[in-house]
Amino acid sequence: MTEPVSAAVEEARAEIVRIGSSLFARGYVHASAGNISARVGDGHLITPTDAALGFLEPQRLALVDARGEQIAGDRASKTLTLHRRIYEADPTARFVVHTHSTHLVALTLAGVWSPEDVLPPITPYYVMKVGHVPLIPYHRPGDPRVAGLVTARIADRGANGTPIRAVLLDRLGPVVWGPDAATALAVLEELEETARLWLLTDPRPEPLPAHALDELRTVFDAAW
Repeated sequence: MTEPVSAAVEEARAEIVRIGSSLFARGYVHASAGNISARVGDGHLITPTDAALGFLEPQRLALVDARGEQIAGDRASKTLTLHRRIYEADPTARFVVHTHSTHLVALTLAGVWSPEDVLPPITPYYVMKVGHVPLIPYHRPGDPRVAGLVTARIADRGANGTPIRAVLLDRLGPVVWGPDAATALAVLEELEETARLWLLTDPRPEPLPAHALDELRTVFDAAW
């Protein structure tokens, strides 16, 4: 990696530690569940395997090069392959977050709305900020086959003109990404909150009608 990347690495380290602490404090992650990564130059920073996201240490974050070879920090998360493949599949992605958020994992246990859309479009902000979220069938944590399933969904949705920002891993929780940490977190938070609303309401609410979705597409360029 070239020298100018060094400052970017330090900035990304601080951002990952800050985000990890925030997610832990707000109950989005617990124990050593979940992982965070950032694209830096031609490589990536990712949280170490079995790290507690609320107590990360900047210098212990795993730094890997463009080939995925580790060059600094503790051993990289077992989901490194998934993170790297997301960055390859979506050139706009610069930050990836995976959590075991309670309501989203509960949604997979109770039954998602459909495999192509784990939740219906019940609020305008879900449509605008999150969009379509497919379910990825269960595989053990760190199974490299998941990366292929996720990138296939990214490619399919992109070809249909409705690019995705997240997937939901069955029994394991969401993986979200974006051009920066703030955007990725906004997706995660809106996704988890919508799952909570869906699970709390009885009877379950109807999706927004077609004319409302059309209006969100027209006014806000929502990808739905």
